[in-house]
Amino acid sequence: MSFPKDFLWGGATAANQYEGAWDVDGKGASIDDHLRGGDGIHGIPRQVDIEFDPDAIYPSWEATDFYHHYEEDIALFAEMGWNVFRMSINWSRIYPNGDDAEPLEAGLAFYDKVFDCCVGHGIQPLVTLSHYELPYSLVERYNGWASRDLVDFFFTYAKTVIDRYHDRVKYWLTFNENNLGWSDRGTMLSTSMLQGFTGRRDEIHTTPQMRLNALHYQFVAAAKIVKYVHENYPDLKMGNMDAFLTSYPYTCDPADVLENQKHMRQHNWYASDVQVRGKYPAYAKAFWREWGAEPDIQDGDLELLAEGKVDFYSFSYYMSNTVTTHTDVEQTEGNMSMGGKNPYLKASDWGWQIDPIGLRWTLNEIYDRYEIPLMVVENGFGALDEVVVEDGIERIHDSYRSDYLKAHVETMGQAIDDGVDLIGYTWWGPIDVVSAGTGEMRKRYGFIYVDKHDDGTGDLHRVRKDSFFEYQKIISEARGA
Repeated sequence: MSFPKDFLWGGATAANQYEGAWDVDGKGASIDDHLRGGDGIHGIPRQVDIEFDPDAIYPSWEATDFYHHYEEDIALFAEMGWNVFRMSINWSRIYPNGDDAEPLEAGLAFYDKVFDCCVGHGIQPLVTLSHYELPYSLVERYNGWASRDLVDFFFTYAKTVIDRYHDRVKYWLTFNENNLGWSDRGTMLSTSMLQGFTGRRDEIHTTPQMRLNALHYQFVAAAKIVKYVHENYPDLKMGNMDAFLTSYPYTCDPADVLENQKHMRQHNWYASDVQVRGKYPAYAKAFWREWGAEPDIQDGDLELLAEGKVDFYSFSYYMSNTVTTHTDVEQTEGNMSMGGKNPYLKASDWGWQIDPIGLRWTLNEIYDRYEIPLMVVENGFGALDEVVVEDGIERIHDSYRSDYLKAHVETMGQAIDDGVDLIGYTWWGPIDVVSAGTGEMRKRYGFIYVDKHDDGTGDLHRVRKDSFFEYQKIISEARGA
């Protein structure tokens, strides 16, 4: 494996799926605190509740309780050999209402402890500023990112945490997977978690104009904080984070090839072209004409986008799909994407098509386009894990997860040999967390099992899975130990 000695090995989590303590020490409610769990296998989606139902379960309220287990968990991460931990800060733990006059010191102090613990274990924090969460008060009063007012609210929050933690956090990401936010699929997740529009499930009505504006305001907000960091903390590195929805033409029919090019532009390149190149791509106007809408670009916006280009590109990669103009192709979906089923690939319990070679292809495509450092900051395998007791010890034999991990690490090494400047890899959900897409606990990604279940039961104790030791071995061997 061709990995540099300073390669960043670790895992990735999000506060709303992991942190818990949803109303502790003055924290305000976030969008995710209003989301019920769903059922991915049986196609039951998550539901957004405007008012809390006392009989419902809201998975993010406790999640897997990093808030009270951070020292134990970070020690386990260090035991695996990590030198980076991707996590997010919960905006409503710092500004409970999103636009408060002053930040909440208790929230700031919590992350002080987390970052100090990471540094003490030789682990660099990689921090996402906004990962599928928004103070719910901003949803109620502004309809989330439908309002341009959120640009300044976000900047105040982001400036607060960067000013506070810049001595311990070198790598920052702006928005998580915001390229999903303008999709015409209109999923509940893209309209609630990403952009903060109000409404219950199946009652969240948006227009292309609303979605284009929301995404544009996020571009402006991201560029504004990137510019601030470049001017005030030149040693810090700022990145975007996109969900890379790798797709292939289903056939060699030229119509399929052209349709796949359109899909790649809309779902992958549109957002990153703005954040990496600092301007809207030429093909954006064709999409705007098709949608009958244009983003609310005001004086100074385009100049700010040009001044706020990111330093590195990070992305999630789980699977691939196919795109076709033919109507007789079986469909599949995963990670908030959908497309034609690929007959050459196997799938997970949730129907995600496993394609490690596609990661090599994706890394080459991205690096050829941008030629800036890349990080794979989400990659993982959700599965139904079975706990067995052997000699009085709980064990989880998850060879399927280890196989997925090894195959994708191998193709990353091959991409580095191809010439890609890949600087880091963080496995998604290295400890069991709530699934963002389905709200389930049984859809487990972790190398570390957490005793927490979809009905809310469980004592939260941690157990190393077999894959824990596999990742430990991979990191050690990659470093030549």
